[in-house]
Amino acid sequence: MTERLNVVVGVTGGIAAYKAVGVIRLLVLAGHDVHVVATDAALRFVGRPTLEAISRNPVHTDLYEGVAQVRHVAIGQAADLIVVAPATANTIAKLATGLADDLLGNTILASRAPVVIAPAMHTEMWQNPATVANIATLRSRGVTVVGPGVGQLTGADSGPGRMVEPEEIVSSALAALRTKDLLGKRIVVTAGGTREALDPVRYIGNRSSGKQGVAIALAAAARGADVTLIGANLEVSAPASIHVKHVVSTLELADAVALAAEEADIVIMAAAVADYRPESVAQSKIKKETQGDRLTLELVKNPDILAGLADTRRAGQIIVGFAAETERDADAMIEIGRVKIARKGSDYLLVNRVGWNEGFATDGNSVVMLDRLGDIVMEASGSKSSIADRLLDVLARAR
Repeated sequence: MTERLNVVVGVTGGIAAYKAVGVIRLLVLAGHDVHVVATDAALRFVGRPTLEAISRNPVHTDLYEGVAQVRHVAIGQAADLIVVAPATANTIAKLATGLADDLLGNTILASRAPVVIAPAMHTEMWQNPATVANIATLRSRGVTVVGPGVGQLTGADSGPGRMVEPEEIVSSALAALRTKDLLGKRIVVTAGGTREALDPVRYIGNRSSGKQGVAIALAAAARGADVTLIGANLEVSAPASIHVKHVVSTLELADAVALAAEEADIVIMAAAVADYRPESVAQSKIKKETQGDRLTLELVKNPDILAGLADTRRAGQIIVGFAAETERDADAMIEIGRVKIARKGSDYLLVNRVGWNEGFATDGNSVVMLDRLGDIVMEASGSKSSIADRLLDVLARAR
């Protein structure tokens, strides 16, 4: 687990306040002590009990509560990091002019911690010259602005102004405390699970959601890297701030990775790749009425993308693989990883246990990272965002 931080999450009164729950949850899962400072308007959108249950701490709203403890100053003084999500146009304007007419404004003025804001508003408000000037002012003071993204807004409106997803906010927020140790590095990350078509309707696939790969891509971008994310059937939102190439099958993934890897310093193969594909694909739906009680499929082996990347890597290029295993014994699982990295020839391999209720499609992960000699260089358990940072810590040192 990374260093435990005292994080203040400011929640303001916009419809995107419901996403703040996800931001808080991810920070708590990463092992941090989270204190919510909510405006009165925010509590019209998300209830205090929800915020307290997720943060595991009392929610602070009143400027005049805890006067004896000078709470309007103490919260900000104790913070290692302040995240405002959502940051409405009104809140952004007040922060830019230094207004402190509520507890959140006082907390930010009284703190020397990095401040990260995630704007959320209608397009016209985001593009208004007043907001544009206020954002420029905050950025000039060192405030990190995450987003906004482009997409569906309240009602029928669509355009820039949508608050980005919690994973992107948390990754950028934690990166604000880090040096840009991957600045200028070109990193390719694969995520998700490939699908092999049987016919126009059905496919053979796996349960990978892409959460771990997306977390790695976000963390790498936040640390200064130029990131390309190759997503295979992602079940999570693709980050708005990263170049994303969408693929479906293993062969499509292989072609996309080979092209992207030509200019990459680091390639991280976090996608769950199908080992086999149907020898032939039916051009119309396979019907049980014509197949009878049994359906026999002939499968052929897919190319080993990781081994291929290792064979063709340039001098200095780092290739990282993932191995999802169901082995329950920890020592046996590590030994499987050692055999696999020796066979594939990658520089590093992260072995993680998967099962019905762990690994795939969950928010947490547990990994052991091996180098090419089979030595353990990192072990970590926690949120997938924290796993991403631990992995990148190793790669930054290796560079």
